[in-house]
Amino acid sequence: MRDISPWRGTGRNRLILLAVLVAVAACQRDAPTTPPVTASPAVRRDVISTTDNIVLVWDAAVLQAIRTTKPGPTVVARSLAVVHTSIFDAWAAYDARALGTQFGGMLRRPAAERTDANKRSAISHAAYRTLVDLFPDQTAAFADVMTQLGYSSADTVTIDPATAAGIGNKTSGAVISFRHHDGANQLGDLNPGRYSDYTGYVSVNTPDVINDPNRWQPLRIGTTVQKFVGAQWSRVVPFSLTSASQFRPAELPNTYPSRGYAREVAQILDYSATLTDREKVIAEYWADGPSSEFPPGHWCLFGAFVSRRDHHTVDDDAKMFFALGNGLLDASIVAWEAKRYFDYVRPVTAVHFLMAGRTIRAWGGPGRGTVEMPGELWQPYQPATVVTPPFPEFISGHSIFSATSAEILSRFTGSDALNSSVTILAGSSKVEPGLVPAADVTLAWATFREAADEAGISRRYGGIHFKQGDVQSRAIGRLLGAQVWSKAKRYFNGRDD
Repeated sequence: MRDISPWRGTGRNRLILLAVLVAVAACQRDAPTTPPVTASPAVRRDVISTTDNIVLVWDAAVLQAIRTTKPGPTVVARSLAVVHTSIFDAWAAYDARALGTQFGGMLRRPAAERTDANKRSAISHAAYRTLVDLFPDQTAAFADVMTQLGYSSADTVTIDPATAAGIGNKTSGAVISFRHHDGANQLGDLNPGRYSDYTGYVSVNTPDVINDPNRWQPLRIGTTVQKFVGAQWSRVVPFSLTSASQFRPAELPNTYPSRGYAREVAQILDYSATLTDREKVIAEYWADGPSSEFPPGHWCLFGAFVSRRDHHTVDDDAKMFFALGNGLLDASIVAWEAKRYFDYVRPVTAVHFLMAGRTIRAWGGPGRGTVEMPGELWQPYQPATVVTPPFPEFISGHSIFSATSAEILSRFTGSDALNSSVTILAGSSKVEPGLVPAADVTLAWATFREAADEAGISRRYGGIHFKQGDVQSRAIGRLLGAQVWSKAKRYFNGRDD
């Protein structure tokens, strides 16, 4: 979709402009005084108003770093969790009841110190230090934000709990230290390369040979052969899960030569052959590929929308984004544990295998509409640079990220009501530029659940997921969201049981 944000330039420049806008409001109260924002997350992408509280400022900073560095969905989910946990732990020192994840209530400050200014300072120092650790090549951009907010980016060593900066540095340092050894391999100490796989995964299929039609096949995209991104993710320490496999689906995915396998392939081809402009728009809007904030970040945009809509204070957002970020982390662990365990085939491989030597009707590529073609030449409705993500199909990451987030946001707000929309302009498609959609298309969601369900089915329209992987993920996500929310509330309310 076309970027309709009024912001332009490099990621660093956008962050600088962001900071300048926020600095104007630095001495204002955190609670917005303007009417609720009604624009959708897509329209609001990259735009920060001077009434946004400090949590939204740093959430926007991490999302921009994600767009710039393109780390992949698992790392995005973890990064959001780590940043917002650092923010929450710093904020908790200035709350009467909340417990931080690392120090509990040990750092709680006297009532006289629980000011907006101290909260802003502690949160900013915590966020800055954490972001530099997660995205070291974006340090200059984060430093610009600190400078414009009136803080020193050089002050990352003070840990005196009598100062707000010290609180932020101390709490973030503890969170960073804990997460350095959580199994993600952020430092590359378990295997060379940041976040690299250290478990020895090897695919049974090659880009050229399908040895097992039930297993994932790495594709050759241009001259690059895909590797299983996040193969080690089941070993990452979760937030609320009793184990990485706690929500592993009991129902196995359809396997060849079952009728279920053929039925899934037939449905994918039916979608492909009958795609409407609206379905194409849905597939692209929710894709959230490497040029965006990825699916986990998309739900932080919905969180920001809710914050503005409901006039959140910094206290509200410290809690909401803490729950949301950690829900996204747990969702990534559940999804990637299942992906590794089942190692299940993607639609593109299943169609090529099952329909080889047969003529099919399907989308024929940009501008070609529905055509007849050999089954082994079928392609999903995706950009040529993507085709299919570099990890197995079962279960759907999009679906579990979305269902988990929808559950958390509805529980935080006390309502499933979202009431947001986005209008996609005619001809703005990245897959079929200038052609799709033929006229403007508006996507609207009355509820969080409607948005999550649309995100899930979007991957079936795009030829990325089967129905089984989508639907099971949605159900799991709702259960997971409830569990994450229950644990988050214990931190909010000062219970560590």
